[in-house]
Amino acid sequence: MVESAEPSGPSRRELNKAATRASITTAALDLLRTNGPGNFTVEDITASAGVSRRTFFNYFSSLEAALASVADGFMDRALEQFRLRPADESILESAQAALMALADPMSVAPMAELFSLTHENRSLARSELEAWEYCTGQIIDAARGRLGPDTSELYLHALAGSVISCGKAAMTVWFAERGPDLSAESLAVLRQYLIDAMGLLGAGFAPSSEATPQAASAAQASSSSSTDRF
Repeated sequence: MVESAEPSGPSRRELNKAATRASITTAALDLLRTNGPGNFTVEDITASAGVSRRTFFNYFSSLEAALASVADGFMDRALEQFRLRPADESILESAQAALMALADPMSVAPMAELFSLTHENRSLARSELEAWEYCTGQIIDAARGRLGPDTSELYLHALAGSVISCGKAAMTVWFAERGPDLSAESLAVLRQYLIDAMGLLGAGFAPSSEATPQAASAAQASSSSSTDRF
């Protein structure tokens, strides 16, 4: 009797590539923290990461793209949770539940830090834009996977754009209130704002005394009773 082979994990080559990419991203973020915006170059990143300039450009098209990639991990984890949701659940209910499943407030730290460090520096606005564009593309792909390949592209892009706009709103309000505070308490507020923003979108932004982020219990209630059209 021949036993079927178990699915193999990532190859050594894939693991090495992931490690190289991560080391470049980490070096870029560390330099942004210590040197400040506009005070380091691709050459500084490659020296810190211990890779060549050619290797850097094999992974990233620019310094800004390397910085933007710090947000990839958050989106990837959120989408993992999204794909675990029931197929007959509405898109926005699944999105809200996926965010709630990321219970550790630190899960939003990379995206929050990138937003904080680049928000008021227009020279690095492209990093923030690239991060949001990555998120948009991932949302479109995930929604298409849920709804099928024949789903209207207008629908998919409008949906993704609405979700991203709510994410931006949550980040903007959080930053206005908390500034560059990346403590666990502050990040818990940001996580809740992201959850509640999905609830507002799902409810069609109906005017209500409870239409602003309040507490985790309110978000859970919104998730269970949402009647969004997506």
